[in-house]
This record gives sequence, structure tokens and C-alpha cells, in this order.
Amino acid sequence: MKGMATYDMMETIRNTNEWMGASARAFASYPIWGMVPNPMFKALSAWGRVTERSFARMVIKPDWGIRSVVGADGRDHVVEEVVEVARPFGDLLRFKVHDRPEKPRRVLLVAPMSGHYATLLRSTVASLLPDCEIWITDWHNARDIPVSEGKFDIEDYTLYLVDFMRHMGPDTHVLAICQPVPLALAATAYLAELDPDAQPRTLTLTGGPVDPDAAPTEVTDFGRSVTMGQLEHLAIQRVGFKYSGVGRLVYPGLLQLGGFISMNLERHANAFSDKISAAARGEDGESDKHNQFYDEYLAVMDMTAEFYLSTVERIFKDREIARNAFVVDGHKVDIGKITNVAVKIVEGEKDDISAPGQCLAALGLLTGLRDDQKASHLEPGAGHYGIFAGKSWRNNIRPLVMEFMDAHSGPDGGKAQLKAVVSNG
Repeated sequence: MKGMATYDMMETIRNTNEWMGASARAFASYPIWGMVPNPMFKALSAWGRVTERSFARMVIKPDWGIRSVVGADGRDHVVEEVVEVARPFGDLLRFKVHDRPEKPRRVLLVAPMSGHYATLLRSTVASLLPDCEIWITDWHNARDIPVSEGKFDIEDYTLYLVDFMRHMGPDTHVLAICQPVPLALAATAYLAELDPDAQPRTLTLTGGPVDPDAAPTEVTDFGRSVTMGQLEHLAIQRVGFKYSGVGRLVYPGLLQLGGFISMNLERHANAFSDKISAAARGEDGESDKHNQFYDEYLAVMDMTAEFYLSTVERIFKDREIARNAFVVDGHKVDIGKITNVAVKIVEGEKDDISAPGQCLAALGLLTGLRDDQKASHLEPGAGHYGIFAGKSWRNNIRPLVMEFMDAHSGPDGGKAQLKAVVSNG
């Protein structure tokens, strides 16, 4: 069976490294070594702690960790995670804030299915929750989904988004981040044609590959340099015997993680070297910046083979979204049919994953929208993660996005506000 032995071998290597780290930590922590004035034991113990934690995190889904939010009354309000729509490959999860009047902004965060869990957007959720009601697409790890549940490709992903938007209703603001940007655009166009009453109010597209050829990056160069046969041979394996999805063809999370790290190998090597040195000196902490970042970064999930391969072939190679030629469940989606949804593009000046121009290409496809229904923002100095997390997001992008949502929240899609501005001008 294709790749099953390789999949289990990767898990065995991960498990062995976790065990070696735990063994080194335990061995070097015996009290007797306190009688030996040799820093080797502190260094070995530190290496063991960091190694054990790092390899253990690779198979654990992080917690959201959003326990409460401060309301306008100054009190902490408990936040509960509620699954409103449960599906085999992903849920629609709501962060319900108790004992707080419902906020008028209803926001659907479309999380990427690109190696990391939706918890990668934890800080995005936390920053929006005081002012919005938040839902998010919480995708499942493919290794845990039985083969009997069938396939899941980019068409299925798009139909999941369609169903989630229908569930939430027309008073919704959709915020898609990174990989799902073209599919969120397609889902909105699908609704515009087949169920216009379920369209969201606004659609904010943040750093995604609508047209990968608009600006080259290492990601697009790789997509062009390999054939689909080579990609399937190199990347696809079957889930091993340890998990419920045994036998399912996947692009393993551990393999993806190797690719992530290789892109910035020196930076990651220095970060772990510094962490081990700090731990040996007793200067590290359980919740320091290193642990906060790598607990999330190292937590990876398998994605279905058909989703990964169809993304590369149809989004990057054939550019079906960029050419307005995307087909979902036998229906050709026409992005020009979007006429009542305001669309905002957000890009980072230094984004090396989805370079400026790739996401902006969406505005050229939206021929059915008026100019006042379209907007764009290029964040100076921001990289890929900076446009949805960190200082650039908090200080600049988040306020702009919420202003855009508010400007187009009325039933007339913002026409009343536009008339008011014109009449007062």
C-alpha cells in the first residue's frame, strides 16, 4: 500500500526523538549530578526538555485558550466554543460570549487548510471577539477521518463554505485568510448565482493566491517546476495503522513541516539554539515567546491528497480562479455574478508566500461590482503572518477591516452611506 510504511516510519522517528528528549531530560536531572560542577548536565537537561516538547507538539492539536473577553461593562464574559455545524472534514465553530448583548458584526473567519490547525488564527479571533460575534471554519486532521467518509477536494471545501454561509445568513461578514481566499471568492459567486439571499454582506480577502502568476514566489516557482506525477510520488502517503484514517491518502503534516522549516532553516536553527542556551541558564519560561510560537508552528495536520493535489493543479497550475473557469459540482462559477457583496483586498508588502498582486487580482474578476463596493489595502513592511496577526494586524488592518464591514452593513449594501457622503460633500 502506497506510502503506509513511510508514514509509520516518519511517526516512529518523531516518537523516537520525543523519547530521546524525555530520556535525556530525566537522566541529566538526577540530583546526584548537582555534586559534579560540569555545565554539561544542565545543557543536556535543557536539550532534552526542548526536544521532548518540540516533538510532542507535532501530533497535538493546540487549544484555542480563549477563556473570556472583557465587555463594554468592564466585566469578564465567559467564552464558550460551540460547534454549530458538524461535518466529517470540518466544523463551523462559534465563540459564544455569555451574558453579553449580541454584537451587530457577525464575522465568519475562513481558516486555511494548509498544514496547520485553525488555531493558527487564535490571535485574530481574540482581537476581533470584543467587537464582533465570531465563527470560524475548524478543519479536521485527515489522519483521523475514516476512509468511509469519502474524498475531500477543493470543490468539497467550497461547498462546505457555501453551507456555512447559508447557515449564518445574509448579515455575515466573511474574512478569508491565505489559502482559502480563491475558494471563498468562488463560494460567494456560487451563492450569487444559485442562492442570492444567502450571500454575505462583505468579503475580505487577505493574502491569498487568486492569481499565482501575478507575482512569483518560492511557492509558485515550486508549483510550476514539478509535474503532478512527481508531486504525487514525492508528497502523498497513506495514513498508518495508529490513526482512525488508516489507509487514507494524505499529504502528511510531518512532511509539510519539513518543508516549512527548510524555507527558513537558519532562522529556526538559531531560535532552538538560543532556547536551549536560555533553558540551560534557567532563563526560559513555560509561556515565553519561543514556546508560544513553536507550540503552534510545530502542531501540524495531514491534509487529504485530493485537496492538496487539486489545489496545486487547479489553483496554481491551471489558474482556474484567475481565468474565471472554476467548476463546482458540475456548475461553472462566474465571479462576475457577484453584484451585492462588497469586497476588500488586504496584502502585505513583504509577503513572500502570497506576494502583492496575487490577491489583488480578484478585483479585476469582480466585473459586477461598483467601484464603491471594492477596496484594497497594502500594508507597508508586513509579511504573510503580519497581515492577520501581530502589530500590523492589530494597529492598522483590523480597524480598516471593521470600518469596511460597517460601511457595507446595511440592507442596501452601503448605497445609503454613499449617498450621504455625496450629499454632504
